Amino acid sequence: MSDESAIEFPCTFPIKMMGRDTPEFRATARALVEKHAGVVPDEAVQATLSRNDRFVSVTVTIFATSQQQLDDIYQDATDHADVLYAL
Repeated sequence: MSDESAIEFPCTFPIKMMGRDTPEFRATARALVEKHAGVVPDEAVQATLSRNDRFVSVTVTIFATSQQQLDDIYQDATDHADVLYAL
């Protein structure tokens, strides 16, 4: 397996997480990203409700510095019980 990434770093990169629509989930999604990317400005966080308003998709756009940073974010997101999907 190659260590090369298809992404050129540094770059802006959107990270999307989906879960139940609660204030806690929105804060959790942001915190999982900020743990690895530092403080994210409010305008870099977007939330979209599902058709029935039960689920929310939270997209946090960061300035990614490496594939390892992205891998760490996705690992934490997929390990978290409240995150249903991470893209």
